[in-house]
Amino acid sequence: MRILLLTAIAALLLLGACTTTQTFLTTDEKLAKADQLYGARKYARAAELYGEVYFERVSASSPYALLRQADCLFRINKFSEARIAYQEFISTYSTHQDLNTAYFRTALCLFEESLPAQYDQTETQHAIDAFKKFIEKYPNDARYSEALDYIRQAQYKLLEKKYLNGYIYYKMKDYSAALMYFTEITELGNTDSLDRQSLYYSALLLSKQNLDEQARAAYATLLSKYPGSKESKKLAKLFK
Repeated sequence: MRILLLTAIAALLLLGACTTTQTFLTTDEKLAKADQLYGARKYARAAELYGEVYFERVSASSPYALLRQADCLFRINKFSEARIAYQEFISTYSTHQDLNTAYFRTALCLFEESLPAQYDQTETQHAIDAFKKFIEKYPNDARYSEALDYIRQAQYKLLEKKYLNGYIYYKMKDYSAALMYFTEITELGNTDSLDRQSLYYSALLLSKQNLDEQARAAYATLLSKYPGSKESKKLAKLFK
């Protein structure tokens, strides 16, 4: 009985040893497997293997593994984790040829992390700053125009935030505070829905504050820029 028990234990140990041998991968094998998974769009598992390769720091492919790990995290919408990985790449490999890509994607992560206009816009401002830094460092990069477009989108979101702030103060009947936000928008001279609505509220609030001349000037601007708009029609009776 004892001999059978010892034989069974030995068999189990041998099986465990074989299993360990079969699942062990060298750094190069992990990298190849990670690339295979990346190509198959299995980004979560690929990110784990790229992370292991980078953690080992025994391969010339460490920078590549870190950048690919960040890319995997970005593709599965883990933008905060991806950004940290890109930032580590920037600080660790400050002369690497792919540094421009890390800067661009760091800014892109911040853009994706930014909240809708009704919430805090700290990340949106950080995204603008990061894209501006990318443009300053790499003015000849092929993604220059794309970065400018992201800056415009982020800046428009900040304008939306100003408009919403103005509207909130309007509903609270704090007309002076509301007017301040609407005026900031109209002074930019844009031609869009935010400008149109801000002109409407500016004329309305100036009228409520008995600033008739300024109110009529705002209404005249609304009529000139947006003739036939629903906002101008709403104010028609007020400024007859």
